Amino acid sequence: MMANGRQMSALILALLFSLALLPASAVAGALEDGQAAYGRKDYVAALKLWLPSAEQGNAIAQSAVGDLYSQGRGVKQDYVQAAKWFRKAAAQGDAGAQDSLAGNTRPATALRKTRRRASSCF
Repeated sequence: MMANGRQMSALILALLFSLALLPASAVAGALEDGQAAYGRKDYVAALKLWLPSAEQGNAIAQSAVGDLYSQGRGVKQDYVQAAKWFRKAAAQGDAGAQDSLAGNTRPATALRKTRRRASSCF
């Protein structure tokens, strides 16, 4: 049975729409898989999963890679590399990356200082 023109147009449109979503779902999969690896403390795997997305400009992945370098998880601790990735993510409006860059590229140190200052207020 042959589809009429309207059915064929709908089928082509549905196919194009699903193809357009494919790269986004692949990125989402890599981000989710990286998060799962991070949760297992498999930081090397997390980096391998996040780095391609970070290099392609994904701000979430850039911030995650910056965190790995900042904390020395799966890589040698490198504040220069951490700042590089945090800057890229922050330039796209990633609030976590902006916070990491605010005054200190060492988020854990900055957080401890903030907590000390906050506790002294009470």
